[in-house]
Amino acid sequence: MTKKKINILGATGSVGQSTIDVVAAHRDLFDPYLLSAHSKKDALVAAQKRVDATHAVLTQNGSAELLARLEHPVDITLAAIVGMAGLEPLLKAIPYAKVVAIANKEPLVAAGPLVLAEAKKHGTKILPVDSEHNAVFQVFEDTQRDKISRIILTASGGPFRTFSRDDMCDITPAQAIKHPNWSMGAKISVDSATMMNKALEIIEAHYLFDMPAERIDVLVHPQSVVHSMVEYVDGSVLAQMGAPDMKTPITYALGWPDRLTSPGQKLDFTKVSHLEFESPDLERFPALRLAYECLRDGQAAQLVLNAANEVAVAAFLNGEIGFLQIVETVERVLNDLEAQNISSLEALLDFDKNVRIYTRDVIISQ
Repeated sequence: MTKKKINILGATGSVGQSTIDVVAAHRDLFDPYLLSAHSKKDALVAAQKRVDATHAVLTQNGSAELLARLEHPVDITLAAIVGMAGLEPLLKAIPYAKVVAIANKEPLVAAGPLVLAEAKKHGTKILPVDSEHNAVFQVFEDTQRDKISRIILTASGGPFRTFSRDDMCDITPAQAIKHPNWSMGAKISVDSATMMNKALEIIEAHYLFDMPAERIDVLVHPQSVVHSMVEYVDGSVLAQMGAPDMKTPITYALGWPDRLTSPGQKLDFTKVSHLEFESPDLERFPALRLAYECLRDGQAAQLVLNAANEVAVAAFLNGEIGFLQIVETVERVLNDLEAQNISSLEALLDFDKNVRIYTRDVIISQ
């Protein structure tokens, strides 16, 4: 059997490391060509040695080498560079990969039409790795699209699911990055705590599955066993379940259309005493409301949501603003900035830069 040639972008992050685990467990199936990281040189070298990758590239001094290396045909590119920093490598990878497995939300949120148009142009299959969208993909019958009532994304609710707004006033970065179920990086953990991650996922689901906002719902599910669901017109609800371990959706994406044995945790039903589901509280977690408003207002608003959030989360982690000010800052920027024409990559990147500058100004003025 010919091995699948694979790139792993963001190889030293939490998703990247889980991907390395999956590839290492199936060395007979994968031929790692390129690994990338931003600044963790030792971790990148260790990952390269572990899977015997041909190239390893650090991007802290610029992305020119990475972008050049991506101009090499591969079977799969796993895109897991956090934030908008992952957009340009993603767009560069699409023409040279048969499959691009996207693990980071931000490029689709800020540039969904651009990414999907590029994939269509080159006949590249886009596969979601994020556990919720991967779950939807597994139970979404495209040939029955007209029989689908809605997509239901599940959310753990994060570490402050039961906190009042007053309780959230004094939350520290150390508290916010301690997710109850998942092992993730700091930025994603804070997004989970504010439920901004679910807001971004609502927008991502719109693009991945071509579903209107009114047919994308969110349910809080603290156990993180049901990763998402698809409801059909006959009342059937198909759910994908599994242990809260990113190796499961990663293994599915890398093996697709086949299924591979995962080195991750397996779900033990004897230890699942009960499953809870509840509607999200939009007063305590207003990020979800912002997502639906941004889908209504268009791509420019979606870019603002993402860019302002990245800057606000960084400010929170640096101790510059409080936990509640993250989403408050994002909403203020959304209200202040006018929509722009972002029909090209250059215009998109320019607008993104201006949004970030304005968000910093807002934070400094508070």
